[in-house]
Amino acid sequence: MENHTIYYDTITRLTTAISQCKDPEEVALMTAESVKTAFAAKGCSIFLVNRETRELGLVASHGLSSNYLNKGPIHFMQTIREAKDAIPIAIYDVTDDPRIEYPEEARKEGIASLLGVPIISHDKILGALRVYTAKPWEFSHNDITVIQAVALICGMAMDMCRMYKGYKTSIEILKNMRGEDTYSSNKWTPHEGVPKSVDRSIRDH
Repeated sequence: MENHTIYYDTITRLTTAISQCKDPEEVALMTAESVKTAFAAKGCSIFLVNRETRELGLVASHGLSSNYLNKGPIHFMQTIREAKDAIPIAIYDVTDDPRIEYPEEARKEGIASLLGVPIISHDKILGALRVYTAKPWEFSHNDITVIQAVALICGMAMDMCRMYKGYKTSIEILKNMRGEDTYSSNKWTPHEGVPKSVDRSIRDH
């Protein structure tokens, strides 16, 4: 990550790109790509919490090799606890920090430092966003604040996408349950609703 000031237009570009996504996975991928590019980082990954396995499941990544991404499970309750404790975690040297589960794999990947921040929406922890650098990096307060803001935007966008998809699914289910006849015209014919016992000459007037 280059040592430079992150201007407001960086956040604006990220927000605009993320807000145009229609699917949660698309939001995650767009966020990972945007963060990696905007901050000139080695890579960025998005994880979501699996409540059943108590692990962080990878949903999107940019800049990292498949070997590193498939190194093994990442435990939600242990090690880097940015998702569990809802606080940012900055690690200067990933090869010499007990919170790193796979230090040797990180070294082989060429990762020097790591910043992890929680992804939160409506006070609920959804997962974590992690930024990786190739050179040792002392993450500044501004670095952490901006990445936290991006993670919040990512979380809200994913929630909105889920709500949108759920709404569309509900509408389709209701349509299928009611059938096409439900959506036919409500206009009456001239004699509709008139008792057959009434003389036609009267019904015609």
